[in-house]
Amino acid sequence: MKPLPPFHEFRIEILDGDIVHLVFDMPGRTMNVFSNRAIHESEAFADWLKDSGAKGVLVSSGKPTGFCAGADLGELAEAYAMIVAALAEKRSQVAADHFAPIGRAFRKLETSGIPVAFAINGLALGGGCEFALAGHARFLADTPSTALGLPESLVGLLPGGGGTQRLSRLIGLEASLPILLDGARLSPHEAVAAGAATKVVPAGEEIAAALDWLRSGPEPKQKWDKADWTDPSADNVRQRLARIRTERLAETRGHYPAITSILDCVEQGLPLPMDDGIKAELRIFADLIKRPEPRDMIATLFLGRQAYAKARKANALPASLDALKADVAAALSAEAEKIGRAQAEKDATEAGFVRPLPTVPAGAPVASLPDVSALSETGLWIERPTEPWQKNAARLLAAAARAAAPHRAGLDDASRQLADFSIVEELGFPAYLGGPFALLQSVGSAGIRKMAEV
Repeated sequence: MKPLPPFHEFRIEILDGDIVHLVFDMPGRTMNVFSNRAIHESEAFADWLKDSGAKGVLVSSGKPTGFCAGADLGELAEAYAMIVAALAEKRSQVAADHFAPIGRAFRKLETSGIPVAFAINGLALGGGCEFALAGHARFLADTPSTALGLPESLVGLLPGGGGTQRLSRLIGLEASLPILLDGARLSPHEAVAAGAATKVVPAGEEIAAALDWLRSGPEPKQKWDKADWTDPSADNVRQRLARIRTERLAETRGHYPAITSILDCVEQGLPLPMDDGIKAELRIFADLIKRPEPRDMIATLFLGRQAYAKARKANALPASLDALKADVAAALSAEAEKIGRAQAEKDATEAGFVRPLPTVPAGAPVASLPDVSALSETGLWIERPTEPWQKNAARLLAAAARAAAPHRAGLDDASRQLADFSIVEELGFPAYLGGPFALLQSVGSAGIRKMAEV
C-alpha cells in the first residue's frame, strides 16, 4: 500500500495486510465530533484510498462513549461569524466553499471502488451518521445507546454532508422525514428494518462482523450508483411532499426555515443523480447557515441547554436566574394587559410562543436599556413588523428583552446562553429567536426600542 497522509483525529491500523482500519479517535475528547480538521482528514483519507491497494476499509470509534455526536457546534458559530462578515452578496458562496469538503469527502469515500464497512457501538448522530451512511455496510451493536440520527433541524440546521440525499434514498422519502425534520433516532433493529443498517450484532462483535463482511468480497457500490437505480420524477417527489409542506408550514408559521430547507433538499435533490443532489443540498445549506436562526438556536438550544444541565447537576445555576425569569415574566404579563390579554395570547402564538403568556403581578420598573450594538440585520419580521399581530408580538418580545437587559452585565456569555435556554424552556419564548439576550444581541438596543414603539 502507498504511504498514508498524516492524521490527527483518526488512527490507522492495517489488518490482514490489506484491510485498513480507520479509527475515529479525537485526542483530548471523550466523544468524537466532526471538527473542520476531521472533515479535511476524512477527505484526505478518501483521496488516498482510491488507488491505495487496500482491499477494504473498516471504520470504528476509539471512544467507549460512542461513534460521533455530530458537528463541532463551537466551530459552526465561528463559521457563522466568518460568513456574516463577508459582503452580503458573497455570503452564500463563502458558506458553500467552507462546508463543501464534508459532502465531497463522503462522496469520494463511497465511490472509491473499495468496500467500506462501519462498526458502530453507541450514538452516530449528525455528521457521524452522514459519515456512516457513506459506507457500503453498517454493523450496529445491540445496546440501548446505539442509534443513528440526523438531529440538525433541532438547532435550526440541516445535514450538510449528503444526509438528506442518502437517507431518503436508503429508507424511502416518507420514512426519512421524521428523522430529518424532527430529530427522531433509529435504534439498531429499527435501522436494519428500515434499510439504514446491515445487521445488529451483540455488543463487542460489531468489528468482527464488519471484517467478515469485508472479507466476503462485497460489491463496493451504493444502490444509487448501480445501473438499475431509477431516480423518482420531480413531479412524483413534489406530490409526495405537498401535504407535509402544508402541515409543517401551518405548524411552524414559517419561523423555522430549517424545516422548509430540508424539504427543499429532498424535493430538489431526490430526482437528481447523487452528485447533483449533494450539490443541491450544499446550495440550500449555504443559504440557511447565513440566517440568524441557526446561530441563535445553536447558542440557546445546544450550548445553553448543555450549560444549564451541567450547572443544575452541580447545583450551580446563576444566583440571579430566578430574579431574571421573574422580571421577564412580569414584563410579558404587563405588556399582555396593555395589548389585551386575549389578543396578546393570539398574537404571541403567531410569533412562536409555545406557552401561555405569564399572568403575574407587575414587577419593578425596568431600568434603562444598555447600549448594545446589533450584530447585523436579521431579515426577520421583528425588524419591520407590518401586520397587526407582528406589531403586538414585537412589543411583547421587546418587553422581555428590556426586562432581561439589566441582568446582562452580571452574566458571561455562557450564563446568558443558559438563561436564554431557561426562558425558552420555561416561559415558552420563541426558540428561533434564541431568548431575550440573543434577541438583544441580534437587533441591538436601538432595534429593541423600535420594536417597543411600533
